[in-house]
Amino acid sequence: MKNQTKQTKISQSYCERVYALVRRIPKGRVMTYGQIAEILGEGYTPRLVGYVMKLSDSDVPWHRVINSKGGCSTSRLTIPINLQQKLLEQEGIRFNERGFCDLKKYRWTP
Repeated sequence: MKNQTKQTKISQSYCERVYALVRRIPKGRVMTYGQIAEILGEGYTPRLVGYVMKLSDSDVPWHRVINSKGGCSTSRLTIPINLQQKLLEQEGIRFNERGFCDLKKYRWTP
């Protein structure tokens, strides 16, 4: 896991529970931050799941975690811009003109 600052008080085991679930998401499928938080239970929130994803290493398919509307929340946070959407499109996920995918079609439930 990338180095955490002294301000970060999220345990390694907390993060690893998130990463273990995200690593199971098949290519061409997605989960939402809220969905992950709900599955992992008490103490997990969509916001914290997003924060944990920012700390992930390269072996975690971070791009398969999207927001509850079916859109990418990292569009202006990555270089190149829209990297997350481009990676998902390479896996066969289609986005509409507003930048949202059909969660009924692409959401994965373990």
